[in-house]
Amino acid sequence: MKKLFDQITVGELLDLSAGRFPYNEAVVYPDRNIRYTYRQFQQQCNRIAKSLMALGIKRGEHIALLAPNIPEWVLLQFACGKMGAVLTSVNTNYKVFELEYLLRQSDATTLIFSSGIKDSNYVDMVYELCPELRGSMHGRLNCKRLPMLKNLVFIGDESHPGIFDWQDVLAMGDEITDDELVARQSSLEPDDVINMQYTSGTTGFPKGVMLTHTNLVGNGYSIGKCMGFGPDDRLCIPVPMFHCFGCVLGTLACVSHATTMVMIESFSPVKVLEAVEKERCTALHGVPTMFITELEVLEKQPFNTSTLRTGIMAGSPCPIEVMKAVVEKMCMREIVITYGQTEAAPGITMTRTDDPLELRVSTVGKALDGVEVKIVDPENGEEVPAGVQGEICARGYNVMKGYYKMPEATAAAIDQEGWLHTGDLGIMDENGYLRITGRIKDMIIRGGENIYPREIEEFLYTYPQVKDVQVVGVPSEKYGEEVMAFIQLKAGSRVSVEDIKNYCSGKIARYKIPSYIHFVDGYPTTANGKVQKFKLREMGIKELSRYENVANLV
Repeated sequence: MKKLFDQITVGELLDLSAGRFPYNEAVVYPDRNIRYTYRQFQQQCNRIAKSLMALGIKRGEHIALLAPNIPEWVLLQFACGKMGAVLTSVNTNYKVFELEYLLRQSDATTLIFSSGIKDSNYVDMVYELCPELRGSMHGRLNCKRLPMLKNLVFIGDESHPGIFDWQDVLAMGDEITDDELVARQSSLEPDDVINMQYTSGTTGFPKGVMLTHTNLVGNGYSIGKCMGFGPDDRLCIPVPMFHCFGCVLGTLACVSHATTMVMIESFSPVKVLEAVEKERCTALHGVPTMFITELEVLEKQPFNTSTLRTGIMAGSPCPIEVMKAVVEKMCMREIVITYGQTEAAPGITMTRTDDPLELRVSTVGKALDGVEVKIVDPENGEEVPAGVQGEICARGYNVMKGYYKMPEATAAAIDQEGWLHTGDLGIMDENGYLRITGRIKDMIIRGGENIYPREIEEFLYTYPQVKDVQVVGVPSEKYGEEVMAFIQLKAGSRVSVEDIKNYCSGKIARYKIPSYIHFVDGYPTTANGKVQKFKLREMGIKELSRYENVANLV
């Protein structure tokens, strides 16, 4: 196999696996009874690639995709990888304002979308953005609010004025010959941008992260290698495809090693466990909140998870107690943690399946092959010794090409020596294993003391009735900031503010004990499961303003 870090495109990667393991299952949708072998999957991707070419889409043109984890998502990912369009992932929870921003900022010429999810009707959103659609011909849209947008394609059974039907677009692909597709695919370069991911918005307005074939293929291959993936493995993927967790740590990690992708269209702990049992999955991905709800279901309803071996818990800090429970109760003895961010495609470090459990629950592993990691002093940028906290920086094949049309933001994120400054705080030991201690912007400064929310969160997880906890800083006239904990209790638990404070007393430093404690049923999150701490901080400030005696806030 070619050196995957710099000499192969996404389309070539699929062709390699389809050539080596043509009859191995590639994609399975249990709820739809869809099963593609690698050869069938390759053929379907080729067909869609030719259809996109028939629409007139050129190499490097931006295609926005707004849909949950439906079969067309996975097919489009690799079809674009073959014909060179830049697949621009759209968060499925976006509303009209956010969708308009992404389409305009990305210069997307084509939007492919499904009917919607939950309370979001994508068809209505599209007509609100482009009322001109109702009187326009296919491919000749002249949208006042989105002048670059020309093609709208609907995935579904209904027809809509001015919008291409998916089946009609597929039929158009017959106009393109196999040789034309081969020529297009051969013209692509590994350094071409092939995917654009928008930052999740936990710290500000989304930025378009430009990711190349090299970024994605190399990262997917390394991730799969760390998990020991092979043709006999079957990965259950319930995480969203519009995020790197789904379309890199999930699908690309699988295709790199001819592993089977078992897809979940929208997360449900019961559906995940049913799929694991029915399809005899050997691996399962998820963010901590997903695993927490799966463990809750297993307490009430038995599912056979004995085939599970590995998988990734990532997307937000992974509580040690949850990791241990997944190992013990879900048979995932080789579960690993991946740390990174979208700008790193996304993996930077990872634990390995043969690492001792203690390392796999207390660190986020060491650098992936081909990736350098260092810890620097946030104040002066100088590298710090092992065991000293600082900002995590990464350099290698996986670092993004930049933010789309944002050169100043790109320069702020990647220094002149090619180091990506993550904004995350961590400590690296003498063996290269990294422990995350927080984000620079999450750091609480109380009376001159630096407090890192992660440390307090890990401690509060040890309280038997605590299901989940998030810690933020809120303003204080006396100390500058105070610690506020948002605690989610296990079902049926009755716990008071004083119970929590008494538990903390004598076990952690007094200045780290939360001044304010608020019991909640859940947290504001992005669609890929990241808790939006800036929203929790806003909630905390509002709660404090409602109570004169804030010490008794519950």
